[in-house]
Amino acid sequence: MATKVNFKTTFEAARTIEPIYTGGDISHNSNGTLIATCVDEDVLIVEIKTGKVLSRIEGDGEAVTKEDSVTLTPTLLRTLKPHNTPVVCSAIDGTGSLLATGGADGTVKVWDVRGGYVSHTFHGHGGVVSALRFFSTKSGNASSQVAANSSRKRKIRNAEQTEADETSVGPSIYLASGGEDGKIRVWNLASRKSIAFLDSHVSVVRSLDFSEQQQLLLSASRDRTLILWDSQSWKQQKVIPALEVLETAGFIGDTQYCYAGGEHGVVRIWNAVEGREVTPKQKSGLENDAITAIVHNTEADTLLSIHQDQTMRERSLSRLWESAENKSIELPLLRTISGNYDEVIDMACVGPDRTLLALATNTESIRLISIKDDSDKPPGSPESTPFGNDVALLEGHEEIIICLDVDWSGYWLATGAKDNTARLWRLDPASSTYKCFTVFAGHAESLGAIALPRSPPTDGPAAKNPADHAPAFLLTGSQDKTVKRWETARLKYSNSMTEPHSGVKALFTRVAHEKDINAIDVSPVAPLFASASQDRTIKIWSLDDGSVAGILRGHKRGVWSIRFSPAGTPPLALPDGGSSGSRGLLVSGSGDRTVKVWSLATYTCLQTFEGHSNSVLKVIWIPPSHPPTDSDTHPESRQSQTNQPLIASASSDTLVKLWSAYAGTDSDHLLATLDNHTDRVWALAAPTSYSPSPSKSHTSYPYPLISGAADASLTFWRDTTVLTATLASKRATERIEQDQQLQNHIFSKNYREAITLSLALNHPGRLLRVFQDVVNLPDAEKEPSSIMGVKAVDEVLASLDHQQIFTLLERVRDWNTNARTATVAQTVLNCLFRSYPASMFVDMAKERKLGAGGKGMKELLRALEVYTERHYKRMEELVDESYLIEYTLREMDEISGISAGLDGILANGHDRGNEEDFVML
Repeated sequence: MATKVNFKTTFEAARTIEPIYTGGDISHNSNGTLIATCVDEDVLIVEIKTGKVLSRIEGDGEAVTKEDSVTLTPTLLRTLKPHNTPVVCSAIDGTGSLLATGGADGTVKVWDVRGGYVSHTFHGHGGVVSALRFFSTKSGNASSQVAANSSRKRKIRNAEQTEADETSVGPSIYLASGGEDGKIRVWNLASRKSIAFLDSHVSVVRSLDFSEQQQLLLSASRDRTLILWDSQSWKQQKVIPALEVLETAGFIGDTQYCYAGGEHGVVRIWNAVEGREVTPKQKSGLENDAITAIVHNTEADTLLSIHQDQTMRERSLSRLWESAENKSIELPLLRTISGNYDEVIDMACVGPDRTLLALATNTESIRLISIKDDSDKPPGSPESTPFGNDVALLEGHEEIIICLDVDWSGYWLATGAKDNTARLWRLDPASSTYKCFTVFAGHAESLGAIALPRSPPTDGPAAKNPADHAPAFLLTGSQDKTVKRWETARLKYSNSMTEPHSGVKALFTRVAHEKDINAIDVSPVAPLFASASQDRTIKIWSLDDGSVAGILRGHKRGVWSIRFSPAGTPPLALPDGGSSGSRGLLVSGSGDRTVKVWSLATYTCLQTFEGHSNSVLKVIWIPPSHPPTDSDTHPESRQSQTNQPLIASASSDTLVKLWSAYAGTDSDHLLATLDNHTDRVWALAAPTSYSPSPSKSHTSYPYPLISGAADASLTFWRDTTVLTATLASKRATERIEQDQQLQNHIFSKNYREAITLSLALNHPGRLLRVFQDVVNLPDAEKEPSSIMGVKAVDEVLASLDHQQIFTLLERVRDWNTNARTATVAQTVLNCLFRSYPASMFVDMAKERKLGAGGKGMKELLRALEVYTERHYKRMEELVDESYLIEYTLREMDEISGISAGLDGILANGHDRGNEEDFVML
């Protein structure tokens, strides 16, 4: 049967991109497939292959598992306090049973991980211990592992002692420790002694590694050198000058190659046997490009470098094995992973299919990340693109980028920055070319707003091949209070161009506002554009000559964001009749915490939406798409229900709200509030916002709304309106069917099924009726050994789970407050207390899922106790009163008996008297 369900707009956070690295140390597993990173006070376990967070270990030790296909659930076993000073470095042996920690006090401690106790404590470093490494050498060489500068007599004695220790204990495990003073000590864990003292570095030792195949110890230092130590004699086998401050180094498996990285931000590889660098000399990066760690992924045969700017870059080692001898090779960059986006200021979906997201993240560059939905493709397939991975970095601005915009085709991206310039970028994901096409210079202050055309040209080569033809114009707004229109159509693109066009002149410049310009947008249906400013006004301009067509006043504070409605938006009905016209609508968000919808026909405010508790920073339209077809991959999209677009607004209150301008009443305008951020939400993007003709590749995108915030996170929202309504309708239909089943069970007196179903459906009235029917059965129909009167009911009450018992006790509590239903309540309560031990109710009071952290169960039992005592007291009073009634009735019976006797006596006496009188007469 058909069931009517209220249609409510619902969105859910389907995917989230959050920081996975905010600085600090990096650790990895034995094969380099997983890394442990620091995010503030938390530790994340990240899978390198996909970039997914498998687990989050919070600072207090509580584990939070992500909802991914593969998850790890760490458990806090114990907390150790190894040093009285900060722990600077640590290392775990190959078996995972030993942990070494180096402190700022110069001590090294070795822990038994399973036992949780200190097995060794080594002193010898004069300062901070900066590097640690466990290793084991080949058998038979321990006798030579002594310090080179020891006396002959001491060397023989130490060698004999070491050999004796190893003979009795077995193969030894060694620990190398490097210090801030450049000294390296090698410790034998079996003999608990230092067997070597290596003194060649003149600065901090940052990294240690050991090659079992070559029996070499590798040390890297900030003194710009790599040193290879022979484990037989502990003498230098080779010194490699790196000519840069090194932060990390290691061997590539069991091969003769070793890698290193440092201040230049370049991954370098040497042939350890020859001491020759294999990689060519590369240009040094910026200061933020410095490498802090490198992880060798043996499974994928790659090197993952972690940089100071909190990015991770994975490079393939395949060319290393294919290259000929004495030939330099370059390691191809496979992908870049951003560990932290910092503050997401603005963003836009780019590319012809809108599967790339351009991010302005409080830096001088634009990050392009992949947002292609690869859920329907097997992991690791050639067609599968890792979601959220960096695709390209657009560099060129000298100051922080404030604003960006994309044209109708998705091939062209415009950016404005604090360096007073704007740039136009050509993006071609098919050929992986992302170039700066033009530089626009002319503003006196930083740019705060930028806009490109929203609609395609009607004909011509630009309409057929937009990738090779620049947009017709570009609009910029600045803190210098001016708006400029730049002509770009005459500029030609060539694949061979190496430098961007420059010297472009503005077609016109207009002093637009009295304060900073925050936003600019272009109408997709009319030759108009709009500008918004901190002066609380919005101005509508002619695109042709830059004349003012209208001024929108009404906001009480600065206007942060404006957006024209997409093409095809239906007119808005006006309260006094008529409509908003065919020129479309404009929505604005302001610091006065309101969202306003304006008519472009009358330049008046039609609606004002209130609901945010702080400044509205961004507003966009979520346009409708074509009606659903059988081939739609996502039929649950809400736009398939209507041709009316939605309005999304983002605020400093960390919330995103969805509005409808077509709702009947003011209370219906707010459709949903989306909450998944912890800081102000600066940016919103809708992948289908400005597609000229919606195609299936656009409308089938499962995330119609994306939000970015100052908490360095991105949230991808899925529209679940139709899905929620379908589920609600299905639940309503199922409930009707279950209600009918319940009525049938009650009519047939199937008490077991009726009670179970009444609890499941939460029907307290029908449940009470079932219990009343059972309790009020005639004595002849009741089963003598049953508490309730029917054994089947007793069995049901004795087989409930904790949640069902809690729900039933809530019903009993309500029934117990009424004298008419108290008898049923007390009977059910008697059955429950006889069926379960008291310890079970105590355990239920400790369960957090029952009530408010277990308090609900305690309050429930207390309420039952109070009313039960009241009923017991009332029964006692009734019993006392019954004694008085019985006494009264008994006395009345006695009085009645005496009266009857007197009447008889009097009757008999009167007859005799008459007789006596008669005789006497």
